[in-house]
Amino acid sequence: MKYRPSRRTRRTAIGAAVVMVIAGFNGPVLYDLASERYHDYTINKPEYKAENGHWKTVDVPKKYRINTIHAALLHTGKVLLVAGSGNDAKQFKAKTFRTVLWDPVKNTFKNISTPNDLFCAGHTQLPDGKLLVAGGTRRYEKLGGDVKKAGGLMIVHNENPDRAKTLKAGTLFTGRENGKTFEAKDNVLVPRAKKKADPVTGQVKVTPSVARVYVEAARRGKQYQTGTEDNYRIHGLRGADRRNIYGIAQKLSFDKKDFQGIKDTYEFDPVAERYIKVDPMHEARWYPTLTTLEDGKVLSVSGLDDIGQVVPGKNEIYDPRTKKWEFLPRKRFFPTYPALHLTSDNKIFYSGANAGYGPADKGRTPGLWDLETNGFRKIPGMSDPDALETAMSVPLPPSQSRKFMVLGGGGVGESKKATEKTRIVDLREDSPRFRNGPDLYAKARYPSSVVLPDDTVLTTNGSGDYRGRSESNVLKAEVYDPKTDTKKSVADPLVGRNYHSGALLLPDGRVMTFGSDSLFSDEANTKPGEFEQQIDIYTPSYLHQKGERPELKHAGLAEQNARTVRLGGSVSFKSEDAAKIKKLRLIRPSSFTHVTNVEQSSVALDFKRTADGVTAEIPGDPSLVPPGWWMVTAVDGKGVPSKSVWLKVPRTAAAQTPTTTPVSP
Repeated sequence: MKYRPSRRTRRTAIGAAVVMVIAGFNGPVLYDLASERYHDYTINKPEYKAENGHWKTVDVPKKYRINTIHAALLHTGKVLLVAGSGNDAKQFKAKTFRTVLWDPVKNTFKNISTPNDLFCAGHTQLPDGKLLVAGGTRRYEKLGGDVKKAGGLMIVHNENPDRAKTLKAGTLFTGRENGKTFEAKDNVLVPRAKKKADPVTGQVKVTPSVARVYVEAARRGKQYQTGTEDNYRIHGLRGADRRNIYGIAQKLSFDKKDFQGIKDTYEFDPVAERYIKVDPMHEARWYPTLTTLEDGKVLSVSGLDDIGQVVPGKNEIYDPRTKKWEFLPRKRFFPTYPALHLTSDNKIFYSGANAGYGPADKGRTPGLWDLETNGFRKIPGMSDPDALETAMSVPLPPSQSRKFMVLGGGGVGESKKATEKTRIVDLREDSPRFRNGPDLYAKARYPSSVVLPDDTVLTTNGSGDYRGRSESNVLKAEVYDPKTDTKKSVADPLVGRNYHSGALLLPDGRVMTFGSDSLFSDEANTKPGEFEQQIDIYTPSYLHQKGERPELKHAGLAEQNARTVRLGGSVSFKSEDAAKIKKLRLIRPSSFTHVTNVEQSSVALDFKRTADGVTAEIPGDPSLVPPGWWMVTAVDGKGVPSKSVWLKVPRTAAAQTPTTTPVSP
């Protein structure tokens, strides 16, 4: 296809040239203007786009602009953009929770009723095409100077083996020694005590049950804080409950209060375009990771609980058939938003990447987690192992390679440390070990990586310091080729993106980027930053090549509806370009938040050409192709992809999740 510059392009080029001449006589201001126009002219040249790709801003009407924290591609081709309260305490207090559904083909938008604050929830694709969203925000953090009432953790005990008790939000606790009164901020169910008979003596032993609830002083003032443990009487109890049920608390103070999570769980229906509430998790979670397993069940790990502490290794499984959660029988601790990828034999690969809370010396070592035995095999060789927080983790294409790359990252918490390292591990080796790949374009926390249909990986943005402090946003992008272990720079992004940003692949082969939540907007760190609501589209170089892109259609269907194909089965596609198709890729739709996109995957399909198209074979390994909706993309010899068609892989009875059972608190 021959390129002919538009009138606007020609005018811009001529204008830039004229201004550059004038700039020679009129100083640096005009020179800067000329440089900007020349840059705009350069990046819009067809030969530049064919080499580096091109960025463009999405036109989002004002009423649909939100602080996008989470983004997920749905099998309808639309993208779910979730803000919840959008890291805005005022919106949280007003209960203004936002979700917007975006159609990238028509560029249309729709506001979606949002049932709770899904800010910092976890999410993943379900076998039937719904999006599971679990957890979110119960309460915002308060720094020490902002805490107006003393508060903290109250442990409620129940010594009655015959009866549980629910205490409602607002229940008062008064210290027997200190005489100070505190108020429960949430409902709490205190289970009945456990009793067990000694097999020898027959004597029955009763073990009190415990439950936790966050409490605050009934009044403001330093005089209402406590410094030592005390036993607390609970107001409103009657009869034996007054003896059997009581509270114990340590220090209740004005210390910083962390974010607190919720247990609520929803399925978003892409067809009905609404949230559907299902059974809640057993644990409240803020910053959890959700990972789909071989049989379509979902693993939920880590997060901050309902009192703002990291969930202590109590992980649970969601069954989409029963809509219920069950604990795994054994505990394993991870920091929040851990990068957990399903790999062979239903094992979970933990890359070490994570996005936030947890001690610096616990749960941060990469390895393979066996869900059946709870065994954990550490993987050595990680460079800059103390800079894995806010790192990106991605499976290298094709996914059959079982290779993973960890990109960038920084120190724990608000550390100034950042790294440019990329680390690669091959899980097929007898003794897997990380090795360094090519360095990133810069030291970068929060980089976003997207697997492209041509078997390369696009990485973009990030910042050199915590949340872009000191104007450290990185306006760079590059493409890594796993086959040659090399990288190349591509067109620079339009805006900086750090914390609360992300990127995902669209069905037409383009990439969207969203979000960014800088602490400050200036190098001196004196002016508060503003959330970046702009959405950009990157069109890779493969869509700027001469000639038509290959075409792929479902065979035998009047409309392009998705087909259902079982593991190990085959599926036929029509294509007039069959002769030039060199690759077929089965691509999982992404679900991205907080540098976490653990299900991103591009699976190579074996195929053969037919009289009117191609016939592809779906691999039989459920750990490679877990159930759900996938995109099939054809790629020609120049690396140019077709638009994707959708395919549904159903659950299989052969896949098996480990036995689940409640664990003790």
